[in-house]
Amino acid sequence: LPRLLKPPSPSSSSSIHILRFLLLESSISEAPRCSTAFRTFSSGPLNIADDFQGPATIDYRSVLQEDEFHALANSTIHYLLEKLEEYSDNVEIDGFDVDYGNEVLTLKLGDLGTYVLNKQSPNIQIWLSSPVSSPSRFDWDGNARTWVYRRTIADLLKLFES
Repeated sequence: LPRLLKPPSPSSSSSIHILRFLLLESSISEAPRCSTAFRTFSSGPLNIADDFQGPATIDYRSVLQEDEFHALANSTIHYLLEKLEEYSDNVEIDGFDVDYGNEVLTLKLGDLGTYVLNKQSPNIQIWLSSPVSSPSRFDWDGNARTWVYRRTIADLLKLFES
């Protein structure tokens, strides 16, 4: 797994790292899902299908078996938990807390909101819920060896990088 949540250097501010995370995370909801075609007075055909850039399709040949999913999802969530706990020693945000229980990782950022990361076994996904955007559903990309939100091609681990 790539480097995540590098501990801030003594000269950096922990709130800057949290703001970077929030900006990266909020970009998930702001990314265009499809372009909208408008019909004007012209003789050209309206080709909405050609302009559509919706979610990437899932290659079902690469769908994980249940035991593989649990192993990958658990290792990813535990890795993030470990990095967030290391990072929490340097964070100066009132109400900051990292908690893991019942296979749910909760990151509280005080007035900035609460983020929840958990496995969704029936869908073979990891879900990230946030006060900034709608829920993000990450699928395992076997080629890239990472969890990807297919609507925006956002990488779960890169959301937590600084």
